[in-house]
Amino acid sequence: MSAPILFALGEHQEFARRLAVRLDAEFGALEVRRFPDGETYLRYRTPCEGRAAILVCTLDRPDEKFAPLIFAAEAARNLGAAAVGLVSPYLAYMRQDRRFETGEAVTSTYFARAISTVFDWLVTVDPHLHRHASLNEIYTIPTRTAHAAPLIADWVKTEVDRPIFIGPDAESAQWVGAVADGAGAPCVVLEKLRRGDREVEISVPNIGRWLDSTPVLVDDVISTGRTMIETIGRLVRAGMRGPVCIAVHGVFAGSAYRDLLAAGASRVATTNTIPHESNRIDVCELISGAVGAVLAEISGPRDR
Repeated sequence: MSAPILFALGEHQEFARRLAVRLDAEFGALEVRRFPDGETYLRYRTPCEGRAAILVCTLDRPDEKFAPLIFAAEAARNLGAAAVGLVSPYLAYMRQDRRFETGEAVTSTYFARAISTVFDWLVTVDPHLHRHASLNEIYTIPTRTAHAAPLIADWVKTEVDRPIFIGPDAESAQWVGAVADGAGAPCVVLEKLRRGDREVEISVPNIGRWLDSTPVLVDDVISTGRTMIETIGRLVRAGMRGPVCIAVHGVFAGSAYRDLLAAGASRVATTNTIPHESNRIDVCELISGAVGAVLAEISGPRDR
């Protein structure tokens, strides 16, 4: 099979170009636009026949990206691509992983089924797994997960003086523990009581012994930012320095980024899985390693 060819959808064009260089892949031209009625027009300007086609699409604000992504995968296969893979640095629809109320849609399962139907493999970074042990529980295609904790730890060691890692809730414990271990720094995990989509209450233990340290809040995703904002307020009122807030994925719904800074965060840093002014930690090499591994393992398309 010829060298793979990589196509970018959405705003991650420069990231995709750099990824293509690392993978020794061609960067192909893909035209995507909308007709006046809102429907998607899509055209491959670089042929992909007989080659492994890799689509790069980070899936924040996923609904507007979903139709073009599915059409691009189907078109690549119809145009003769030997296999079609998806690199989604941020993978959406991991939140609703069970039916909490009667009649609810379990969207994580439905989304996984749709992606598994049109792609041969998937690579992502730190998906928001909660009640699933791995993506393989809902995706029927080979998946690879790259982990950003070592990169975050390295960044903290270089950029933050005397860090104390603080997880805002039990769900963040895995992130806090992994990053703190890598940075050789202490950590504590707080308790969170969620009272609604935008209302949370944080309990803060006795942290007087850490007043000379710089608090570092780490989580996998910052969406509304309410948990971190509440934590920042409690820490500042306890006499600590303005925290450094770090997330693998900076979704930043609404004014969340500005709200974090207004609440007292000294800095907000994210990886570049989602393009944003807070991006400080590059995951391109991390992703290229995961893609290289899956390409080496998969020699051809799946039977359908």
